Amino acid sequence: MNSSHNPHVVLSGASGMIGSALCDSFLADGYDVTMLVRGQSSERDRNVKGSGELSRIPWQPGEALDPEVLRGAEAVICLNGATIGKLPWTRAYRRELYDSRVIPALTIAQAVRALGENAPFLACASATGYYGHIPNVQLTEHSPAGDTFLARLCVLWERAAATAGQNVGFLRTAPVLDQNGMLAPMMLLTKFGLGGPLGPGTQSWGWISLEDEVRAIRYIVERRITGPVNISGPEPATANAIGKELASQMNRPFWFPAPSFLLKAVLGADPAQSLILTDAAVHPERLLNAGFEFRHPTIPEAVAAGMV
Repeated sequence: MNSSHNPHVVLSGASGMIGSALCDSFLADGYDVTMLVRGQSSERDRNVKGSGELSRIPWQPGEALDPEVLRGAEAVICLNGATIGKLPWTRAYRRELYDSRVIPALTIAQAVRALGENAPFLACASATGYYGHIPNVQLTEHSPAGDTFLARLCVLWERAAATAGQNVGFLRTAPVLDQNGMLAPMMLLTKFGLGGPLGPGTQSWGWISLEDEVRAIRYIVERRITGPVNISGPEPATANAIGKELASQMNRPFWFPAPSFLLKAVLGADPAQSLILTDAAVHPERLLNAGFEFRHPTIPEAVAAGMV
């Protein structure tokens, strides 16, 4: 499918925050990028400086994907998934969260597997939500899955991708500290002076800057690191530490508490527990062991980068 001499990657889920930034990064460095898009999509100018070419191929998750679309690619990167930030998590939306992750992963995995020995490396999105709620434990890729809704979903997500074979990496991504990601609702509350402890505030949160997220995915892809990889900042942080740093950089107070019972009542028990109250000190052991160096290794640096 790729007639140029540039390295080539295939990307699904490229319209999201991470996917769009990753696509731009590859194009800027001279990669040709094939985006798998649902239905026909018009070309749009990304204003990218680089020699990479962007193409779009329609697909429908759940329907067979022609393996020839993937042939010759250095890697296929599957980032599909409806946002977990949309509330409430009704029964129908839980189904959408499942269908938008597991079905695309399985569809792509089957096409990759069909190429046999010539198959590209598959990097499939997952999340640090895999570990659920495990207080007071440093969590590495060897740690077991949790029992929250998101943890169970991540297990099924990775299981679907694993059907591609042995050459698969699972991108266990932490929440991205970006104004279009994890910081968006926190910035809004903080702007109006409503920043403060969420639940106890002492719960450990995984985090990552958008730039390091993109760099980490590329590092994993270019080195073909198989199995689960935690994409999370190297410095442990609590919810309070992130909230206080954001308030400090916005010159706003950090005082307005949101008790756990109120968060569960307003957001729903599962979203509150999975997104805000979960305590999971995720450590990027495999990334660090592989030699990855973070551009934003601390909360102040990552928050500052995310507000730009």
